[in-house]
Amino acid sequence: MLENSSAQPRERLPVVVVGAGAMGGEWLRMLASSSYAEPVGVVDLNVDLATRTVSSIGLHDTAVGSSLADVVERSGARAVINVTVPQAHRVVNEEAMRAGLPVLCEKPLAPTVAEALLQVALADLTGELLMASQSRRYFTHLSAFRDATAQLGALGAVHAEFFHADHEPGFREQMAHPLLVDMSVHHFDMLRYLTADEPVAVRCVSWNPAWSWFAGDAAATATFDLASGARFVYSGSRCTPGLQTSWNADWHIYGAQGAASWDGDHLVRVDAGDADFEISERSEGIQGALEEFVSSLMSGLTPQNEVRTNVLTLAMVEGAIRSSERGGDRVVLEELLEDSLAQAIADEQRDDVADLLRSWPSAAEAIATPAWGSSPQSVFPASGGAR
Repeated sequence: MLENSSAQPRERLPVVVVGAGAMGGEWLRMLASSSYAEPVGVVDLNVDLATRTVSSIGLHDTAVGSSLADVVERSGARAVINVTVPQAHRVVNEEAMRAGLPVLCEKPLAPTVAEALLQVALADLTGELLMASQSRRYFTHLSAFRDATAQLGALGAVHAEFFHADHEPGFREQMAHPLLVDMSVHHFDMLRYLTADEPVAVRCVSWNPAWSWFAGDAAATATFDLASGARFVYSGSRCTPGLQTSWNADWHIYGAQGAASWDGDHLVRVDAGDADFEISERSEGIQGALEEFVSSLMSGLTPQNEVRTNVLTLAMVEGAIRSSERGGDRVVLEELLEDSLAQAIADEQRDDVADLLRSWPSAAEAIATPAWGSSPQSVFPASGGAR
C-alpha cells in the first residue's frame, strides 16, 4: 500500500468539493495552495453558502452549484472530495463513481458497516478508487511512534486515553454517539495503523455525564481483543473540562521487549533496550490524505485507506456501540460483518449492487484484499490543467 508518497504530479488534479460547511471550507483553504490538486468546483444544496465560502477564500474562478453533474461538466473536474455529513456520503460517492470519478471521502465513510459494504460493491462495479480520509493517520510523530512500536516484540496491551471538552454546535452535538462515531473512529483507526494486530471482538460501555452539552453519549470505555491475544484498552470523553489530552489521544504500548508512549502531539518515548526511532517530516492531516489520494491515482498503487481497508475501522465503532447497547456484552466483529452483509443485501434496491453482494462468500473475505490498484488510472487532463 502507498503511504504519504512525496512524488508530486506534473499538473494539479482538478477536483470538485461537495459540501461547503466548516469542514468544506477547511478543505478548500488547503486546496487553494496545494501543489497536488486544484479546487475547480464546489457543490452544496445551499448555493449562497458555497458562493460565500469560495469568495472568502479568493477562489473566484471556481464553479459553484447544487448539482454535482452540472458542476463537474462546467469545471472539468477529474475527482471528487466528499465533505458532506455522513448520512449523505453514500449518495454522493455513488453518483461520482458511476460518473467515472474517483472519490476521497471524509470519515466516517458511512454511518453503518452495512452502508460501507454497499460502497465497497459500488467501487468494485465502477472500478473507481474510493478512499476514506482518516486524516489523523497523517502525523509525523504518529509515524515515529509506529516505528518505536515495531521494536517492542509481541504486544501485550495498547492503551489510549482521550479527554476533551469541545463545543461544535450542529449535527455533532445531536448525535447518539458523538464520541464513538465522530472522534473514537480516529483513535480506533490509529490503532490499526500502529500495529498489524487486528481487532476481533469488543466490550464497551458508553454514557453521557450529567453536565454534558451533547444529546448523546459523550463518554465511553472499550476493550478490544486483538488477533494475537493482546488487548486495546480505550477510554474517552468529549466533555471533560480539565487535564485534557491531545486530540490524537495519549498512548502507551507494552510489549515483550519493552514499552513506548506518545502524548498525541510531539513527545514520543521508547524504553526497549537499544530501540530508537526517527522523526521524518511529512504532510499532515487532510493534506497528507489528499497527497496519498492523488499519488495513488498517479501510480495505481492501493492507498492505505481504500474503502475495503476502512471497513474494519467502522466495524470497531459499530461493534463498540452494539456492545454498549447490550450492556457491555462481548461483540465479535466477524459476526457483525456478516450481519451487516445480510442487512446490506436486504436494503439494496439496485440489482447490480445486490447481485454483487450476494456473490461474496463472506464479508470478511470480500474486504480482505483491495480490488482497486491493479493499474495506473488516467484522471489527469492531457494538457493545460483544469478549466
